[in-house]
Amino acid sequence: MSIPTNIVEGTGQESGKEFCRFLSIAVKSSSELEYHSILAHDLGAMTRSNFESLSAQVVEVRKMLYALRSRVLASTRAAQSKVKA
Repeated sequence: MSIPTNIVEGTGQESGKEFCRFLSIAVKSSSELEYHSILAHDLGAMTRSNFESLSAQVVEVRKMLYALRSRVLASTRAAQSKVKA
């Protein structure tokens, strides 16, 4: 729940740099989700197939977050370069 919440909160920020900060928080939230799924599996509250599926999805979401963060940073830097020129 906190991953999409951080993304949405970040979109309301006034700068790309601030948006990236919230994307970084979303990445950290994905690590929390990963830990919770490991714990649930270890405690027997989650089947192995559900654990493997969720783990793969968390990895994919994390990759997307990193890619989006990189694009926003590049866009922000390009916009700053145009303002300085």
